[in-house]
Amino acid sequence: MQRGLHTRGGPAAAASRGRPCFFRHNAGLQKLRSRAALRDTPAPVSGDDLSRLVEAVELSQSLQGVTAPHPNAACILVSASGKAVGSACHRAQGTTPSEVLAVQQAGEAARGATAYLNLETGDCHGDESAVAALVGAGVSRVVVGLRHPLAHLRNKAISAYAAAGLDVSVLGQALLHPSTDQETAESALRACLIANEPLLHRAVLKKPLSVLKYAMTLDGKIATAAGHSAWVSSPQSRAVVFEQRAASDAVVVGGNTVRRDNPRLTTRREGGHLPVRVVMSRTLDLPHHANLWDTQAAPTIVMTQRGARQGFQAHLRSRGVEVVEFDFLTPECVADYCYERGFLQVFWECGGTLAAPAISSGVVHKVLAFVAPKIIGGARAPTPVGELGNVEMSQAVNLLESEWKQVGPDLMMTGYLPSSGGLSALEQALSFPGGRAAAAAAAGMGSTQQQQQQHLLQEQHSGALLLQEQQQQQQRNRADSQRIISFYKAWDEWGSLSNFSPHPIRMPVGVFGSSSSSSSGSSSSWREYASVEHFYQSQKFAGVDHLDAAALVESISAALSPEEAAQLGRRVERERPELVRRDWADAKRTVMRAALQAKFSSHAGPRAMLLSTAGTRSSSSSSGSSVLKSGAWGGLGGEGGAVLVESSPHDRYWGQGYDRSGQNHLGQLLMQVRADLLEKEQQQRQGQQQQQQQHHAVNGAYTQPIADGSWVPDLQQPLAG
Repeated sequence: MQRGLHTRGGPAAAASRGRPCFFRHNAGLQKLRSRAALRDTPAPVSGDDLSRLVEAVELSQSLQGVTAPHPNAACILVSASGKAVGSACHRAQGTTPSEVLAVQQAGEAARGATAYLNLETGDCHGDESAVAALVGAGVSRVVVGLRHPLAHLRNKAISAYAAAGLDVSVLGQALLHPSTDQETAESALRACLIANEPLLHRAVLKKPLSVLKYAMTLDGKIATAAGHSAWVSSPQSRAVVFEQRAASDAVVVGGNTVRRDNPRLTTRREGGHLPVRVVMSRTLDLPHHANLWDTQAAPTIVMTQRGARQGFQAHLRSRGVEVVEFDFLTPECVADYCYERGFLQVFWECGGTLAAPAISSGVVHKVLAFVAPKIIGGARAPTPVGELGNVEMSQAVNLLESEWKQVGPDLMMTGYLPSSGGLSALEQALSFPGGRAAAAAAAGMGSTQQQQQQHLLQEQHSGALLLQEQQQQQQRNRADSQRIISFYKAWDEWGSLSNFSPHPIRMPVGVFGSSSSSSSGSSSSWREYASVEHFYQSQKFAGVDHLDAAALVESISAALSPEEAAQLGRRVERERPELVRRDWADAKRTVMRAALQAKFSSHAGPRAMLLSTAGTRSSSSSSGSSVLKSGAWGGLGGEGGAVLVESSPHDRYWGQGYDRSGQNHLGQLLMQVRADLLEKEQQQRQGQQQQQQQHHAVNGAYTQPIADGSWVPDLQQPLAG
């Protein structure tokens, strides 16, 4: 069902507001919907529905900066009397879905209630607990603000709710109630889009949302001619910048910024998410001592060209700085690396020298600019953006969906570059072919022929990427083809394979994986861990004879998310190596395998996903080790079986690494667990067959096998008696 682009006053009115409208009342509806689509018309969206969706948006962003960027989702349950009986938001990757938490809070009051979701359900691919929670609780209606941007999750939960008999209304698709104000509906949809704008950019453009931030004086200067810049903007504006850093996966600067300002690039807050600080430098002409080399404050990555100052690279690595080498360093390389690393938002705080190529190459999608009521002057004073090669005003880059806001004495402006197209255009690109171009045209985009041509190329590129992704998914889902399956984040395709997926495991208390430990114990010596990552990180310090180590095991086990458990474990391992158990290098693989075995043995959803990667089973062998053939990274493939690869670009032990030469131990272990599960499944099937044969032999009936390996009576043979 496609959304119309009609607005009150027509396209011209939409252009004057800077964005198209997706909402319709009764007029003209028959022209936009087929008769088949009107058979089961959902309940119209009312003004109260819109208010609840906006509440869900605000709730979904309430923990922003506490954990790393992730799909911002919240659920509010409202009874038939209009009372909110349950509400929750998604804390971080791999935590309990907001729908489950809201149902637990509501209890019996959830029966007959309406669930308001700012984002379609989809916290972890392969986990159905959120949908099951709402359906099982007896929720009668679901109102969704935004369909999930990721292709493997889009419309999946919506279809599941509808199939279960729930009334489902999707904002921008369902009919508006006659009493509902259209502009209020537009504002609500806008809020839903903004809450997950990083996810929209990642889904359509295959890049993290890149935001260029700068502060300038009224005459367009970011510093004096001598380079002094503290401070151009007000404390209020700088507070907004700190919030944006905390909401980003990474903060990017160039070598000039490091040499001139020696920044820290922290969030200036206690606890919470620490974005990675990225320094781009082709020559590594950087100071030996700098605040960014202190990795106890926050992690740092230096990106450079292959072979640059090897001695200085060694110095950086000795300080805990990660160094990534490229054949040729460009903003595009950095954006691609950040995408592969699973980043959703990248905050560019660079000077004009780096900002210019980042803009001209299409890497930057959004601008966050502060204009201070100050005048510096000076022909040599630097400006926010360097040379773009424009010689005529008609070549200027026009921002889309721009907004102004006063912050203290400063003016803050936000807007999207043509490389993005704006949020409305991105949503349209996911909704139907050509939608991005149509939405952009309705918003008055591309006033010059050059910009129209540029946007057309971007639209074709985005469409090609979406088509390529669909084709790759079809190929990956074929059971009769050799394939490589990459997994990383819980919300990505194959998300349930991730260590961070929200699947608790029950494991023995104490030291696990050492030669002296036992893998079994009484019921009182077992403990439940919120995820595989919780157990793995806590085992780093298990059994160490130190009070801090014992306290650390408890803190990690009680962490509110896998991310926070990992952050705590990795930081202490780096800062206090004496607390790490001495046999950890040898034991960690055993620890991980045991945790994975527990997870996939006890959770049906992840187990089904893992076994779906096995391909065709070999009928010529009953040995689990020979069910699947040898594959890449020493793993186990098979006849149509997939090679599983943990695609982390920065982890060369558990993952494949950026250059694909990592050891991929996690992928190997998953394939071993898969083989174990297949062997167990085969043994159970053989045991069932033997029992059935014995049963029929005792009763004197002949039997014959059928395709699935079970047995049925042969009706052509006489039965005993």
